[in-house]
Amino acid sequence: MQVRLIIQNKLEKVFKPYTLNVIDESYKHVGHIGYKPEGETHFRVEMKSTVFKGLSRLEMQRQVFRVLKNEMDNRIHALSLHLSG
Repeated sequence: MQVRLIIQNKLEKVFKPYTLNVIDESYKHVGHIGYKPEGETHFRVEMKSTVFKGLSRLEMQRQVFRVLKNEMDNRIHALSLHLSG
């Protein structure tokens, strides 16, 4: 399964967002550390979820990183998060 779809499925399951965009931005990182020609190493996530209401930006990010720990440890080089409640 594509890494983008894995990310999307995990985030949908846990956060039940009302807005979710998972964008593969690997093409912007050609020649950088962590880049792979097949892509799927650098992602941008834009997500809005009621789960985040009242949380600090840091706590929102920590929750997402906990959910995506396996992918961050093994497949994702960079993850840009744009989160709100």
